[in-house]
Amino acid sequence: MNKRKTIIGILIITAISIAIMSIVDAIINPGYMYKSAIKIIMFLFIPLIYIFCDSNINLKDIFKVKSKKKLIISTILGLLVYLIILGAYLILKKYIDLDSIKNILAENLKVNKNNFIFVALYISFINSLLEEFFFRGFIFLNLKKLIAIKSAYIISAFAFTVYHIGIMGSWFSPLIFLLAMVGLFAGGIIFNYLNESNSNIYSSWLVHMMANFAINTVGFIMFDII
Repeated sequence: MNKRKTIIGILIITAISIAIMSIVDAIINPGYMYKSAIKIIMFLFIPLIYIFCDSNINLKDIFKVKSKKKLIISTILGLLVYLIILGAYLILKKYIDLDSIKNILAENLKVNKNNFIFVALYISFINSLLEEFFFRGFIFLNLKKLIAIKSAYIISAFAFTVYHIGIMGSWFSPLIFLLAMVGLFAGGIIFNYLNESNSNIYSSWLVHMMANFAINTVGFIMFDII
């Protein structure tokens, strides 16, 4: 398979996967377990099938560890991100309606106080790895070998941001939503930079995991667990 077909294949899978997940998140709302199953198919199984059919993509390249020191640095950066997100929540909490978010989670995703700990663990460890594999591994690390590096950065970060619109569109006021989208795009750029320098998805996964820990900490506060 030539490189042009590989580029087109990656872009088509990206567009279709995000479109389907946007419909699932914003319209169908099947509950978190069903949504997660669909997401695993769209973000893992379909890309894997394509990777095994395309000789231009080597799956091992996504998971190689070249520097343990850089992983430690990424862990420290992740802890810093945790503190920044938690600090941002404390500063902006009067503008965030946690009760409304709680109701949306209960109605649309069937997430409540009784199952939130399980959901939080899944989001932090499994969901973050799934997203890093798709947005940074499958999309960014492969596209950066095939197109201009700036274009690979933008495509991956933009896809990561658009994917979250269907999830978070009804959570916040327009201003907070806009800030969240800008933050997600910036986060996508940072994640790409970490993976470009390390040539694997582990660095961004560690930071992403810590970011999810911070969001889930807010969730624990929201559900009066802590």
